[in-house]
Amino acid sequence: MDNKPICYVPGREKVEVFSGVPSFLGLPKISSEEELNNFDLVFMGVPWEGICTYGGYSSCELSTKNIREASVRYGGYLPEFDVDVFDYFTGGDFGDCAIENGNYEFSFNSMRNKLSQVLKAGKFPVTFGGDHSISYPLISEFAKAKGKGKVGVIHFDAHMDNMDEFGKEKYARCSPFHRLYEDENIDPTKIVHFGIRGPRNNPLALKEAKKYGATVITGMEAKEEGWRKSIKKALDIVTKDTDTFYITVCSDILDVANNPAGPPDPCGMTTYELAMMLHECGKAGAGAFDFVELYPGKDPSNTSGHVAVWMSIYLLTGLTKFKFELK
Repeated sequence: MDNKPICYVPGREKVEVFSGVPSFLGLPKISSEEELNNFDLVFMGVPWEGICTYGGYSSCELSTKNIREASVRYGGYLPEFDVDVFDYFTGGDFGDCAIENGNYEFSFNSMRNKLSQVLKAGKFPVTFGGDHSISYPLISEFAKAKGKGKVGVIHFDAHMDNMDEFGKEKYARCSPFHRLYEDENIDPTKIVHFGIRGPRNNPLALKEAKKYGATVITGMEAKEEGWRKSIKKALDIVTKDTDTFYITVCSDILDVANNPAGPPDPCGMTTYELAMMLHECGKAGAGAFDFVELYPGKDPSNTSGHVAVWMSIYLLTGLTKFKFELK
């Protein structure tokens, strides 16, 4: 593609997706639904923070800017695999969903509408949040587009986010997977909660997962069995009798030492483990991806923004291998 993202190229044009904010990897800006036809990979942001479940405002709606700012340091080439994503795919940045702070109905409909445009064009969506509540409308819309019961979901997280409500709020960031259990187009037995661990889990969450038939692979199981065996188990579940699967990543799947912009949750995955598991998901033919829950105010060096970029490239390199039958 023209102006391919490559690092260490002096003077390479870095497009702004909106004033002062570069597009993801400096890729072309997508300004209309019609322009989606020019690209294979579509990156977009959801600068949304809904109700806070602990400690007040977390600043996660700022992450779409921070991830983009980190991204312009990078290209799509990984020497480990000798593959450059953009030798095979074209990519563009579709900007951010329109958000009205505090208004779930308007904002969730905006997310659905923007994603539906990407899916109708037959493109691969990569979405950056935002808090984890955004995964409900995104996965729901993805499942509706693909057909009833035809979508699997791997949910990388320290927490199951499947509480029925927070207070009286049904769409809080601790509830998106309960909404998906109830979604008419989702088969809950095709949902895998991966990396669950620690004392910041409500006892009802595991009961709810069992009630609906979702699979839980704990963080300790993944450590003891190894990342390769564990992700194979998850992929076997989400690819059986489905047409595609969705990958959603909460940053706290990572250990606190690997994720300064996330909650202080120890005993998690390393960046290496997550990168390789996402790579395997790409190789298995993932259909969409989101990365959520970074709190930029805690991370003045934007380390976690860089991590989000790396994780995306590892997944997309796997997808490149899948689509083009590379070894």
